[in-house]
Amino acid sequence: MQNKLGFSFDSLKIDSVLTQRYRLDIEYDGTNYFGFQKQNHNNLKTIEGSLLIAIRQLSLQDTEITPSGRTDAGVHAINQTIHFNLTKSFSSYQICAGLNHFLRLNNEAIVVLNCQLVDENFHARFSALTRYYRYEIINRSSALALDKFRAWHIPNQLDIEAMITASKYLIGQHDFTSFRDSECQSKTSIRTINDIIFSANNQKIIIEISAKSFLHHMVRNIVGTLYYVGIGKFNAEQINEILYARNRVKSGPNAPAYGLYFLKTDYN
Repeated sequence: MQNKLGFSFDSLKIDSVLTQRYRLDIEYDGTNYFGFQKQNHNNLKTIEGSLLIAIRQLSLQDTEITPSGRTDAGVHAINQTIHFNLTKSFSSYQICAGLNHFLRLNNEAIVVLNCQLVDENFHARFSALTRYYRYEIINRSSALALDKFRAWHIPNQLDIEAMITASKYLIGQHDFTSFRDSECQSKTSIRTINDIIFSANNQKIIIEISAKSFLHHMVRNIVGTLYYVGIGKFNAEQINEILYARNRVKSGPNAPAYGLYFLKTDYN
């Protein structure tokens, strides 16, 4: 089967190697997926599960995928980094073009942006220096059409300046127990937020948060709490009280998953 990209998937020349590690940068629309992680106990469609099918179709091998961070159901990615190993040697072009071919064939909302051949010292999760998330809000009275599953629609007028002031209390190292999910499995709730940046363009508000690592639902719980500040239910100074309370019920709601994007990961 000759494809338009200039090589045949049936007769692709493949060299056997002990192990080759591949690093991929991928983009996906998480709307119709039940999160990143493969679900072994059911047939729910996931990002990882769909990628593993495409890798199998290309390489005729089964493998395991390690992401920089696992995203929940409905969460999107602008540039998520993963790695996996194969005992067959492909070029970066063959991996990128081949996987995109099968992902299109399988009607997946996943695209491989880039592929690099890396050594075993690279680890998508443990080599990460900083992770970045973006949250998008559309602040207007009219309902959403184009951004219905891409942003949180908030009809109430938000006080962005108050939200920015409140966000400053979260920067630095804190115990984020008040902002973690009750089922979070992390051994410690101590995290360090590097920065929280707001930008507004007409009715769209974008919040970008960076840290080395995050707790489960931490970003969405932070956004939900800042939303409460924006509508006047909390004042900015209450953020300190919420942090010190170390109690999830003291913070705001869990913002909807569909407004959240895994933005990128920094590595050495």
